[in-house]
Amino acid sequence: MQIVYHIGVHCTDEGQIQYCLSRNRRLLATEGIIIPHPGKFRPVIRETVQGLNGAVPPPAAQEAILDSILTEDDPKRVILSNDGFLCGVPRILAGGTLYPDAAEKCQKLFNLFHDHEVEFCIGIRNPATFLPAVQAKRPKGSFADLLSRADPISLRWSEVIARIRAQLPEVPLKVWSNEDTPFIWRELLQAITGHDPATQLAGLDGYLATIMIPEGMERMEAYLETHPPANETQRRRILSAFLDKFEIDDGTQDVSAPGWTMDYIDALTDIYEEDLFEIERMPGVEFISP
Repeated sequence: MQIVYHIGVHCTDEGQIQYCLSRNRRLLATEGIIIPHPGKFRPVIRETVQGLNGAVPPPAAQEAILDSILTEDDPKRVILSNDGFLCGVPRILAGGTLYPDAAEKCQKLFNLFHDHEVEFCIGIRNPATFLPAVQAKRPKGSFADLLSRADPISLRWSEVIARIRAQLPEVPLKVWSNEDTPFIWRELLQAITGHDPATQLAGLDGYLATIMIPEGMERMEAYLETHPPANETQRRRILSAFLDKFEIDDGTQDVSAPGWTMDYIDALTDIYEEDLFEIERMPGVEFISP
């Protein structure tokens, strides 16, 4: 059996991957791909990981865990999605780095089902917008307080990925940039689920509806109906044009902290783009991009 962990990160797809896959639960089940309900599997995984404290459960215990979250017999692939797998929001910058416990947490998740085929999937985001988005999720404390925990200029997602790879060098790891998500949505869902490429999932435009104002969605749908794209590249160009004009402003740039200027944001973005290039070249990493 294949066990796929979608481990976030926070403030990326905001639960839309889980939502879309859950909407297609019955269809995917016909291919042996199971999407357990989050309310059922998340407490079980959390409590079991805490109880084992890194220990490797015997085969019978692994099957007991699966029996507690599955109702299907002999599934081919099970998808477990939770942006809190690596840590809660307060620990995202603990120790002055991004997700300091990522490798250890992935090892514990792997141990739960070590007799099965395990893989990890993770979306990452430009720190220039990621950090303000994290701030919006914090129950208290200023943005300046959050930034005092780590120097944004020094943050690298490649270091997080490298730690996971060093801990679990033989485990497949799929990575993508959240900024690319609108353009790779179909490919991303297929990469996570492994469903037949010919399978037509329902609600594929649901994600776009969360990042584009209704007028933009209506105009784009009308345009695509009268001007069907000849290929995927053309479809992405059309989507890009409509997003440029109708994307929802999530307010992540409306922040206030010493030195947080547009020049500084541009510098963070340049570093992030270089970091993405570094991740793309990492052995054992499948980087999903347009």
